[in-house]
Amino acid sequence: MHLFVVCQLPRRKNSRKKKKKNRTNDESNAAREFHQPSCAEEQRVAFPSQPILTKSSIFYSISMCGIWALFGSDECLSVQCTNAMKIAHRGPDAFRFENVNGFTNCCFGFHRLAIVDQLYGMQPLRVKKFPYLWLCYNGEIYNHIRLKNQFEFEYQTKVDGEILLHLYDRFGIEKMASMLDGVFAFILLDTANRKVFLGRDTYGVRPLFRLLTDNGFLAVCSEAKGLLDVKTSMSTPAKITPFLPGHFEVFDLKLNGKVQSVQMDRFHCCTEEPKHAPHNILEGLGTGFELETVKSNIRILFEDAVKKRLMAHRRIGCLLSGGLDSSLVAATLVKLAKEEELPYPIQTFSIGAEDSPDVAAARKVAAHIGSEHHEVNFTPEEGIRALEEVIVHLESYDITTVRASVGMYLISKHIREKTDSVVIFSGEGSDELTQGYIYFHKAPSPKAAAEDSVRLLEELYLFDVLRADRTTAAHGLELRVPFLDHRFTAYFLSLPEEMRVPKDGVEKHLLREAFKGLNLIPDEILWRRKEAFSDGMTSMKKSWYASLQEHIESEVNDSQLENASDLFPFNPPKTKEGFFIRQIFEKHYPGRCEWTPHYWMPRWIKATDPSARTLSIYKPDKDQRSHQASDLI
Repeated sequence: MHLFVVCQLPRRKNSRKKKKKNRTNDESNAAREFHQPSCAEEQRVAFPSQPILTKSSIFYSISMCGIWALFGSDECLSVQCTNAMKIAHRGPDAFRFENVNGFTNCCFGFHRLAIVDQLYGMQPLRVKKFPYLWLCYNGEIYNHIRLKNQFEFEYQTKVDGEILLHLYDRFGIEKMASMLDGVFAFILLDTANRKVFLGRDTYGVRPLFRLLTDNGFLAVCSEAKGLLDVKTSMSTPAKITPFLPGHFEVFDLKLNGKVQSVQMDRFHCCTEEPKHAPHNILEGLGTGFELETVKSNIRILFEDAVKKRLMAHRRIGCLLSGGLDSSLVAATLVKLAKEEELPYPIQTFSIGAEDSPDVAAARKVAAHIGSEHHEVNFTPEEGIRALEEVIVHLESYDITTVRASVGMYLISKHIREKTDSVVIFSGEGSDELTQGYIYFHKAPSPKAAAEDSVRLLEELYLFDVLRADRTTAAHGLELRVPFLDHRFTAYFLSLPEEMRVPKDGVEKHLLREAFKGLNLIPDEILWRRKEAFSDGMTSMKKSWYASLQEHIESEVNDSQLENASDLFPFNPPKTKEGFFIRQIFEKHYPGRCEWTPHYWMPRWIKATDPSARTLSIYKPDKDQRSHQASDLI
């Protein structure tokens, strides 16, 4: 018996009026309610006819989706498959389950956000040339056409991920992974050599979790929640861990479907130039560390990072807080969209209270760059109501991550429900890369600052990248983060340590200098102070932070906090807010406290709270309404 289930769900409506189209019989058959087959059943759903390709949609990117796989399950697969539905939000338009020929206890699950109205590019991806290879991946490979042409691969699909199959077949798993310019998480099965491979991009922009039991049962999923209730033969709950970014793992696949891990290696370090860089010659890149050369190189590499991420077949938008990072992304995106003659204006989105500094600054940037701007009103009451739902999606109890996620979750909800933008650019990664946090002013030396910058980048998958992925994926959006481009980050980290530190009391000074005098964004935005998103988006009269503390005071008493270390011995909360968040986390994920190995906190200064406003070195500009920035988005 070969279990094979495909279903296309009805497309979610938005507020924009669209012309009605007559559905074909194939489309009607595909848009049906899901029927979970029993072990003795088999269901097949026909694919609709292939879509007509336009000039701009020659290849498809399977960027936003949810992947799930089991190897060596002791439980009936149709029972286990219900767990994959817990990540259905990652791909709300279609899903597919398929077990592996010859291994009846192994299967793949795939949820996808349709790039076109019809089913296309479903996974596991298989091609006739390699009938023994099965691929499930989440992400986009920006250099797949360049690699295809360079090595003269003959494609059999129009999906960017096919390049993984060709690279693996010719070069093996390590070189395959190192040659990919993009963001990705993959599960690759080679039944001919009985191998299973897992891999994840350098900064973990695309998520991946694994569960491995002592008897060799392997379960893999985009989010940990899809593995929580997977049945195993173990008497105690199996450990669920995030897969390390920049690594690949090799498993031997036994005849009974069980696996054994035989290799775990890093294929790319953020401080090293990626191996795919020499295959992409960029005109104008200079050598040496003369200031004007460095500034020019930063601009060239950043623009290239944005340009390659235009690979999309759904409408592109951008989160715009009015801070430096999101403003640079939005301005460059609008500029390139015009050059590429995209058939629509770029939409930008900001969220905040009516008198928040973010909303005013974002409005100013949008007017300057000419984007179609949308503002989402935020109230603390709405944020408090969303808090539990946000924590469930995050799978984290880190205080600053949760606090900042609320606004990003609500703006993502608005984008999904009220607009037709699906591919969303954002400014994540700049603060870690360019030493943008206020505490970097207290670094004891440029060397210490540089080392902490690398630490923050390597931990992004636990904090900011996690937040950005979960809050957008919760509403079926695709996230693009050009500041975390492999080549751009490697170059910036290669610069002398002294060039990268705050200068003249201004953090991210080098990045600001690189774009000085270009009129890409207004000067007052270019030199705007850094502030956390959760602080800057709310009213100047009363911040989201203050409103949240008031609410928590009525929910957590002093004695509960005093006994916190007894109740939560691992990472015991030190504040009432931390206790409140931890309670919600444990309610949904009991015993999984190791998913947050430590709290995000500033260094080199005494701090009990991660908010910049609580630090003694925080000094707002004279006109706070114009100069406070919130660039976590």
